[in-house]
Amino acid sequence: MKLSECAVSALFDLHRTAAGEYLAGFEYPWEALAGLKNFLENYDFGDGFADMGGGIFVHRTARVAPTAVLFGPCVIGEGSEIRAGAFVRGSVLVGKNCVVGNSAELKNCILFDGVQTPHYNYVGDSILGRSAHLGAGAVTSNLRADRGRVFIRADDGNIDTGSRKCGAFLGDGAEVGCNAVLCPGTVIGRNTAVYPLTLCRGCYPANSIVKHTSVVVPRNER
Repeated sequence: MKLSECAVSALFDLHRTAAGEYLAGFEYPWEALAGLKNFLENYDFGDGFADMGGGIFVHRTARVAPTAVLFGPCVIGEGSEIRAGAFVRGSVLVGKNCVVGNSAELKNCILFDGVQTPHYNYVGDSILGRSAHLGAGAVTSNLRADRGRVFIRADDGNIDTGSRKCGAFLGDGAEVGCNAVLCPGTVIGRNTAVYPLTLCRGCYPANSIVKHTSVVVPRNER
């Protein structure tokens, strides 16, 4: 996967998130993470949201379980469901018709419309495109074991994100199997599926199946 395929314009339909205009100002999605807190603190999401205090805004059609824990700034979009035991740690934008499931934890991330993180997922310093789905136990790892800066490693070069905290970036329609681990700086292209229990490291092209860390085939070659 080339660096050009990791660009915001290559991964996402920006009409499917309230952060579309914000993200359009960046070439690559990881560049948007540092300013996400400020964006959420100052953006006017319009009518239909209830101000819960502490920078927490929940659309009146969204459902938040009594045992979910939310910290601001965060925005929960129209028709979304935050299930029992979910932990939203702040600097989080949950789009329309999303599911944040039991024991899922979100931190400094954007979920486009229709994203599902339904069971025991961790999503930190990451962006998940429209209708992306994480299977049970799948996580985005956002910190290297050596605490060093995270690099995006594509076929035609590497980019130093300049950050020690950088998770994964899933294109629209990406599907990640149960208990898969996405290492810091992983990029998954649009409509790409990842097998369960797979360790993903680096950048994976659109319309593919990731069967193993280094085994990737087009979707029509199952």
